Amino acid sequence: MKKPKRKRRWWRPVLRPRSGRRLPPELRAANVGRLAGALPKGVRDPGFSILLQRIDESPVLFGNRVRVFFRGPETFEAMREAIDGASKDVLLESYIFKDDATGRSLLESLGRAVDRGVTVRVLADAFGSIATRREFWKEMRDRGIEVRLFHPLFPHLLLQPFRDHRKILVVDGATAFTGGMNIGDEYGSSTPSAHGGPWRDTHVRIEGPAAWAMATVFTEAWHAAGGSAVVLDSLEPATGGVPILVLDSRPFRGTGEMASSLAAIAAAARRRIWITNAYFAPRSRAVVALGNAAERGVDVRLLLPGRSDVPLVRHAGHGYFRELLERGVRVFEYRRAILHAKTAVADDFVSLTGSSNLDFRSFHFNAECNVLMLDEETGHVFSDAFEADLKESVEITPALWQQRSWQHRLGDALARRLGPIL
Repeated sequence: MKKPKRKRRWWRPVLRPRSGRRLPPELRAANVGRLAGALPKGVRDPGFSILLQRIDESPVLFGNRVRVFFRGPETFEAMREAIDGASKDVLLESYIFKDDATGRSLLESLGRAVDRGVTVRVLADAFGSIATRREFWKEMRDRGIEVRLFHPLFPHLLLQPFRDHRKILVVDGATAFTGGMNIGDEYGSSTPSAHGGPWRDTHVRIEGPAAWAMATVFTEAWHAAGGSAVVLDSLEPATGGVPILVLDSRPFRGTGEMASSLAAIAAAARRRIWITNAYFAPRSRAVVALGNAAERGVDVRLLLPGRSDVPLVRHAGHGYFRELLERGVRVFEYRRAILHAKTAVADDFVSLTGSSNLDFRSFHFNAECNVLMLDEETGHVFSDAFEADLKESVEITPALWQQRSWQHRLGDALARRLGPIL
């Protein structure tokens, strides 16, 4: 007698982790290091992927192809090409969407998609895009694009601290982009940046099931902003390709899981953890996790801005340098341009990029989206980029740090105390 065929599992478009979920004690950021650190092969251990899925309640999705971008012009060109190839729908979510050369070039691509019969939805944060004129949004609507602004001042006065900081583009549920880049000329265009040169940032294009997961993430803020219903089909699991876990969060959903995932990476790494972050004002337990890794012999390096569009946050991060340096963490400041990237790479195998900064706001007030990739080839791309950035950076040694003025020291101490409200 033939055995009945096993029915394949399909993933439903449901947000994970679920709202209101309480992480089990052993999976919380303060404790998960014990489980991650005990894995025989570290981040390459099969149990590491299982642990991440336990933490976030989300599947690691296979069958993806990844391309990494480090410059704005190439990123936006690839985004326009994807939009120009859309046949069904385009979902675009950005904290900042400017009415400048870059924004208008995307508007033209979105308008052409509508002309072909494609459904186009655009979501921008009302505060992040506050400098964008109303006429720009009206022009979008006149061209058939459905536009929503997340938490405008009225009638959402009490919700102003909560912002949509995600950067997501999904085309036909099959191709997606995410990373640190907002939509604006500061990443490189015919218009020079007010801060001197194109900003340094990282974005990825993903083709495969992870794009479907990012479309699911889009629906959360879109529906909260009053957008029309977005209907997504269930997903049939794939094999091969780059395994990806989509880590998304908003206030009261997913923030603890994001912190625990980062803690697990720090504890499971065996050789090195290299982190690039634009706004570094971390919780104390993040400093402890990085210090613990350095003390057990892991090469822990932080690449942070040498100049910033938000200097107060940079000084808040300075308030942690002494402890980090004393525990063996190496700190570098990027000097070539404004550094806006948010990435991490561990043991050339785990790569993380997205919209989350290592600050209080990202973990408590913002909606964020990140992708965690478990792949050797992708890991080397991130590691190579980090090493290239170090050539444009200055290392902050303990001796150099002792030389800063008393005014600088006072400013760092005061800014650190302001960290929870930055």
